[in-house]
Amino acid sequence: MLRAILVLLLTFLAVGAADARPRQINPIPFSHEPCSVLDGPPCTPSYCSPLEPGPCIPEIDYPYGQNLQLTIESVPSEPDRAKYRKPDHDLDTIGDLFAELRSCWSPPSDNARAGMQMSVRFSFNKAGGLIGPPRLTYATAGVPADTRTTYLNAINASLKACLPLKFTGGLGGALAGRPIAIRYVDNRQIGK
Repeated sequence: MLRAILVLLLTFLAVGAADARPRQINPIPFSHEPCSVLDGPPCTPSYCSPLEPGPCIPEIDYPYGQNLQLTIESVPSEPDRAKYRKPDHDLDTIGDLFAELRSCWSPPSDNARAGMQMSVRFSFNKAGGLIGPPRLTYATAGVPADTRTTYLNAINASLKACLPLKFTGGLGGALAGRPIAIRYVDNRQIGK
């Protein structure tokens, strides 16, 4: 019995030593195969626990969601002012895109309302143009229709003033058709 266990252990170690090359992490997210407790580290793309039930497929914590979400304030806070500067180069990252969209926003001066929030959703094509008009998804409750119309017109005018955006080939291909949701917040002190 002891001899069978020893042979089994040596066979297991020999198989493990034969496959001692480092594991390659699959660069395509969520298409990796499950890892095992017997696999060497790292488990794609992080470590797994032998106490977890089933195969270990770790979730990747991306800084941005599947639909790109952005909040634009009319008056940015002091630490966020750098995020509102227009990039002086072609847009190569999502951060560059967000900075460009923030720098384009100019809130309405007439019929404005303090605390007004409005969200729109739209997509870009590869060339940096809009695929259809932005769709209104949220407006602050209890706001008169003419105020909502004023803010929606300001959002459309701000986006049209920036278009077409100058994407690099890589960012244009990655963003084409992906939904972008922007929440506009008018945090100005109006009428005070």
